[in-house]
Amino acid sequence: MQIKKDDTVVVIAGKDKGKTGQVLRTIPKKNRVVVEGVNMQTKHAKATRTSGSEIKHIEGPIDASNVMFYDKDTKKATRIGHEIKDGKKVRVSKKSGKAID
Repeated sequence: MQIKKDDTVVVIAGKDKGKTGQVLRTIPKKNRVVVEGVNMQTKHAKATRTSGSEIKHIEGPIDASNVMFYDKDTKKATRIGHEIKDGKKVRVSKKSGKAID
């Protein structure tokens, strides 16, 4: 999986197509990511002694193949490549050619 936490991504498929957000967490074993403001789900929380009942809206995971990295230089979605610079493997934007990390 080439998407990492805190990357800005754009959704390319599904009900939230076109939305842009930051990756909150990744689930590599299932190839899924949780993106801020995308795939909102409602959770009903029961009342406890300290807090009342409420309906929470939280982000659900979506498949990593449905998101692309958002390049801030070109302001478009781009693919990610890898290059070795100074003995380190770095991620590179395919559209702008600049290093991401």
